[in-house]
Amino acid sequence: MTSNTLFTLSRLGYFALVLLLGGWFVGQGISGEYTLLFSLLWIVPLLLPAKGVFQGNPYTYAWASFVLCLYMLHGLTLLYVTTDAFAFALIEVLLIGVLLIAFPFYARIRGRELGLGLKKKTKE
Repeated sequence: MTSNTLFTLSRLGYFALVLLLGGWFVGQGISGEYTLLFSLLWIVPLLLPAKGVFQGNPYTYAWASFVLCLYMLHGLTLLYVTTDAFAFALIEVLLIGVLLIAFPFYARIRGRELGLGLKKKTKE
């Protein structure tokens, strides 16, 4: 798989995740289940890597995977505890699962293309 394919897949998946979670949490805030402020604050960590993700910065893809883990925990918990939002939770978990595979692979492949790998220690 080329870095361009992974870049496109990652960018589209990230955009879909932002829309999915943004719509879900804002909807929960409007319905009164959560406060709107809490709902908006829940989206902020997901938006932190947005600039680097859309620019294709391999370093951003590497650390953004850790941010995605928070949302994976949310999706898995929701999948386990609720039947009302089962479809939403399943889509969230599957989408984040794809991103948790695509993000590190893109970072690795693109980083190698750019020569950003770790330097090997020389024997002295």
